Amino acid sequence: MENREMKKCLLDTHTHTVVSGHAYNTLNEMIKAASDKGLEILGVTEHAPLMPGTCAEIYFQNLRAIRREKYGVKLLLGAELNIRDTDGNLDLSDRSVSELDMGIASMHPPCYAPGASREENTHAYIEAMKKPYINVIGHPDDERYPVDYLALVQAAKEQ
Repeated sequence: MENREMKKCLLDTHTHTVVSGHAYNTLNEMIKAASDKGLEILGVTEHAPLMPGTCAEIYFQNLRAIRREKYGVKLLLGAELNIRDTDGNLDLSDRSVSELDMGIASMHPPCYAPGASREENTHAYIEAMKKPYINVIGHPDDERYPVDYLALVQAAKEQ
């Protein structure tokens, strides 16, 4: 058997803290854990307001007050925005999102009800990724929301 060296993981860009309502650590605990694991970059992308139990829009507006490096880890603060409809509309204002380090656009019940067609879901993702502050499409493999992967990849390449 060949001896292989483990590759170092440099970053994690899709994490949540207690303010998202379904995670169990504070921001400081997350940064410390990332440092302990040798990560160079940690992206904390809390759920945007349509997700039940998460933070209000003002939370995202206040992120500018947080240091962007701690324990030797560069911090990217953003949002996992909820796609609301088949036109790719999201649940934070453009003003709030434009001040974030990164944006993830995802489909989650109850923010976007399952049942739309493959074409409608694909269209929603593509319209969301056209927004200048969306850097990542979240959970495109969620079987509740069938999509055309080739069309998503082609659109992501263009965007």
